[in-house]
Amino acid sequence: MTQYVERFNALDRVLHWIVAITFFLLLLSGIGLFAHTFFGYFRLFGGPHQGIMVHKWAGIVFFISSVLLFLRHLGETWRFDADDRRWIVKAGGYLSRKKQGIPQGKFNAGQKLFGLFAGLATIVMGLTGYIIWDPTAFTRELTQFSLMLHGAFFTLFMIAMVVHVYLATMGNPGTLEGMLWGHVTKAWAKKHASKWYAKMVKS
Repeated sequence: MTQYVERFNALDRVLHWIVAITFFLLLLSGIGLFAHTFFGYFRLFGGPHQGIMVHKWAGIVFFISSVLLFLRHLGETWRFDADDRRWIVKAGGYLSRKKQGIPQGKFNAGQKLFGLFAGLATIVMGLTGYIIWDPTAFTRELTQFSLMLHGAFFTLFMIAMVVHVYLATMGNPGTLEGMLWGHVTKAWAKKHASKWYAKMVKS
């Protein structure tokens, strides 16, 4: 009997890694636009013009793949039950030395919140990015507002991504395997997603 259980199929993993790669391309190419202090990052792409083009086209790929990934998991992420609300109140037990042991589904409440935020941020940054792409086609006020909103969500998205990466690696060992190989150990599933694991066993 195998000690593993499937968590993500090939399509989920491909979309996730396209989102991850394009996110970091956007980060490195966009940070030079965010503040003059980071203008030197454009050298990674051969100069400002090339960096801006990478940012624009990586943004299109990121937007499409991120929306598809969001829609694929929407059935799980938008539903919050009593256990999810308990998880949020206790911050998943990360701020306590006591073991919380709150039963969770395929995604815990924190992952659901991140998923919903990522979906919202993708839409906002996609729409504002479209306006910024050709600012002469829109009013000055709308362009300036879009720049402000784009920068604000860039900052929030970057903070959320740092937390996401930490919790998916060092914070919760064994989590990353699900997105690398598609499966996690049964021990991991029982500990982190007990309600989802129970459904998997019954199916």
